[in-house]
Amino acid sequence: MPASGAVTRNTLRQQIADALRDEVLAGRLQPGQEFTVKQIAEQYGVSATPVREALVDLCAQGLLDSDQHRGFRVHQFSVDDYRGMVEARMLVVDGIFRRDAPRTPPAEPDLHYGVTLVSIRRRGEAAARAARAGDLDVLIGYDIRYWRELGRLVAANDHIADFLHRLRVQAWVFSVPYLRSDRDLVGWLWSGHVDLVDAITRGDAQAAITVVREYNARSLEWADRLEPRTG
Repeated sequence: MPASGAVTRNTLRQQIADALRDEVLAGRLQPGQEFTVKQIAEQYGVSATPVREALVDLCAQGLLDSDQHRGFRVHQFSVDDYRGMVEARMLVVDGIFRRDAPRTPPAEPDLHYGVTLVSIRRRGEAAARAARAGDLDVLIGYDIRYWRELGRLVAANDHIADFLHRLRVQAWVFSVPYLRSDRDLVGWLWSGHVDLVDAITRGDAQAAITVVREYNARSLEWADRLEPRTG
């Protein structure tokens, strides 16, 4: 059994990492913004060790950059980075649905599978409502959890699910500053979460692929629209 102090430190490390990630997603920590371990430790009233570990974790997730002399800064993704994220998830998700087409949903009744889909559908309904209302803060939270759970269920491979989750978070980090200043916010927010879950529930892999492809095509169209503003 690990020492209780190690458990406490690891828990604190994760809490700090989650809190800072949420600060970035909310736009309160802007791309390029710099800070030090000491500043974060003082902000949260904790020691430097779990803060440093949390910041290293966020660097590994691609959300922060480390500078030996200046501390840390929020990573600034480019439009090309965003396009790469969308294209990567297109390839992976498309492959997942094609691989699983013959066995989605499970041939035998699977209580866990069904209960999980119900949970994902509820998150999808909440995300879709937030998208239609233009409530970006609520949408981000539900959308990330929705795709996280869906990825784990459909991929049935934690490595793939974690990769897709990282791309999802990075895509939101890039998108948030632009979406918050977009007058047509509601027009660009995707709300097809329930359609995708329904397709998976029916075992209709082709319909699921169509929903995801339309979503990704829309994401790329939005990126093209940003080009004059970022070039």
